[in-house]
Amino acid sequence: KPQRYQLDGPLTQALRHRLPFALTASQQRVLHELLADLARSAPMQRLLQGDVGCGKTIVMIFLIAAAIQSGHQVALMAPTELLAEQHTRLIQELLGPLGVSVGLLSQGVASAERKRRAAEIASGGLSVVIGTHALIQTGVTFKRLALVMIDEQHKFGVVQRAHLARKAPAPDVLVVTATPIPRTLALTLYGALDVSTITELPSGRRPLTTRWLREEQRAELSA
Repeated sequence: KPQRYQLDGPLTQALRHRLPFALTASQQRVLHELLADLARSAPMQRLLQGDVGCGKTIVMIFLIAAAIQSGHQVALMAPTELLAEQHTRLIQELLGPLGVSVGLLSQGVASAERKRRAAEIASGGLSVVIGTHALIQTGVTFKRLALVMIDEQHKFGVVQRAHLARKAPAPDVLVVTATPIPRTLALTLYGALDVSTITELPSGRRPLTTRWLREEQRAELSA
């Protein structure tokens, strides 16, 4: 693969210092597996799975930090605008103060703003690009894309995932799911992918509550 990574550097170290918690042993094991993939000469092709609340996203953010401090761009595709917005908020909160430019690209963004952000992506001005299917439109090009992440990957088709991966020459690809997949089935469905599983929840994790909200209650989600 053409890209090389600085796995430990100022950005990953600053991120670790900013966190108000320590990674679990399971998160650290999985992060080590993912970073080892980035260090290999062959592109990463890995499935990351784990229950809701196990901390997959922070592991992904450490991987993003490693890519950014290495001079690369990262694309993260989510199946819904809401999930893309949530990812954008969290990544901006953790990496924005460290100087990382983060942008959202989705159909919910006004047309003129989408064009402006597409230009920033093409010029390399945006380092982390989060979006929905808008990321795979033909008009979206990257200057130095190296790492592709696809969240809730089972909600995308094979062709959609391939379209995003083709935005760069031999990118490293991480697909993520909260849907438990037995290892034998994972090998059947994703034979070309290595599999990492986060097996424990962080201590003190509060029980998750599922609620149904109307569109006009959307602001409550960030309250």
